[in-house]
Order: sequence, then structure tokens, then C-alpha cells
Amino acid sequence: MRTPLGAISVLAALAGVLMLAAGPEAIGARLVQAPRAAADVDLELILAVDVSYSMDPDEQALQREGYILGLTSPEFLSALKQGGHGRIAITYFEWAGIADQKVVVPWRLIDSAATAKAFTDEIAAAPYRRAYRTSISGALLYASPLFDANPFHGVRRTVDVSGDGVNNQGPPVTTIRDELLAKSVTINGLPIMLKRPMAASMDIENLDVYYEDCVVGGPGAFVVPIKEREHFKDATRTKLVLEVAGRTPPVRVVPVTSEAPRISCMIGERMWQYRWGGQDFN
Repeated sequence: MRTPLGAISVLAALAGVLMLAAGPEAIGARLVQAPRAAADVDLELILAVDVSYSMDPDEQALQREGYILGLTSPEFLSALKQGGHGRIAITYFEWAGIADQKVVVPWRLIDSAATAKAFTDEIAAAPYRRAYRTSISGALLYASPLFDANPFHGVRRTVDVSGDGVNNQGPPVTTIRDELLAKSVTINGLPIMLKRPMAASMDIENLDVYYEDCVVGGPGAFVVPIKEREHFKDATRTKLVLEVAGRTPPVRVVPVTSEAPRISCMIGERMWQYRWGGQDFN
């Protein structure tokens, strides 16, 4: 049975009178509560991207292109729609030393190919930059409050760290990692291993092992190492799809270890002291 249009108008007017009678506080509460459901997402994802000087311009371009293509790929968009809400919240920031972090794209909602492209267009439009030192712990410290400051409420929270070196400035990376894990945040890693470490560099041979044992952690945490340029884009897309879908990594992706570290998690700090502080490296 249909309700007459006149009755609808009367009901609407009556609802308005009741809201006014309840006072501005009630109206304000309605306005605040209304967007709450719209802000629910399957995942709050922070992309933390290394721009230290060890990342040469070619690597930086590959890194950005990997995220741009990954976030707009059919595989990513398909995984996006598999979630209960069919949408995620995402932000992208660059990091280098302990006090050098910069948000390139603030929190955005991705729920379609159009919103994914809008996000990646913002990444593409940002100027490239490079900065001194490598502080993964600084990046994690910076990432943590970003979750509390955004307007979204995710079922899961993940920090995605990509970089080509070990922590050599700031607090021990394991200390900050454990603080985030205590807040139910998962940390995944994308160690970039395109260049062979040289004696004069601050790089290490087994960066993927360092990431596995010292950086990543949390439910389902994993590492996707990139060792060849032609695999950069595929690896980035794989990582993004796994994160959005919340899936268990396949065999070819190394899961985080639960055993004692196979490599010193202070190796970057020790290498720095040896190079610039005159202390023995042992």
C-alpha cells in the first residue's frame, strides 16, 4: 500500500519539528553519526616509501610506478571487492632519516577503479625528492599516529614498508616494531635488492632476511623481496593484492620468522658507527 505524497510531507515536517525540539546537540549527534558507517573499511593501509639517497632516481621511478600500476590493476580491484565493505582507506608517505617524513597523499577512500586512479594520479603528480640517512624506526614512529588521526575505521591496520637499506638512525627498529604490533598493527615489507652491496656502501647482502627478522610482524605478516628490475611491478602488485585480500602468502613469498633473528637487528647502526665513528665493526 502506497503512502500519499501529502502524508509523506507531513511526516517529514513532523520529523523536522521533533529534531528542532530535541535541540542542536541531537542534530549534531545525527550529523556526526551518519558518516560513521560510511567510514567503515576492510583495511587501513599506510604505504611508507623510502626516498633516502641510496635509492637512485631509477629505483625511485620504478618504486612509484610499481605502486601506481599495482593500485589500478585488475587483480587489486578484484581483491578490493572481495572484502566485507568492498573498500579500503590508504595513505602514502615518503621517509628517510629520523626526522624526515612527508605525506605525499593523505588518507583517501578507495572503493572503485575511479578512486584508485585518483589516488595514483596524486602520487604521479608529486615531485621526486631524496634525503639523508635511513630510519625505518622513524618511519614506523611516524606511521603509528596516522591510524588514530584518520576518519576511517578498518577491520585491519597495516603498514607497508618499502626500502633498500637497514635502519641506521633513530631508535632500534625492533623496539618500534613491537610497539606497533602491541596495537594490533601488521607490518609488511618490500625490501629492494636491485644493487649488489659494495664495500663503501651501507647496504647488506641479505636485506630480505633483515626485513623478515627485524622489521615485519603481526598476523599474516610477510616480505616480498625484489631482486630483479623486471619483477618490480609484479612484486608490488602481488604485495598489494595480498594485503587487501588479507590472504596467507603463497610459498614463494617468505613469511615472517618467529625464531631468533638470523642477522643482527642493529647491523645498520653498527655499520654507521664503524664508518663515521671510528668504532670497530664486529
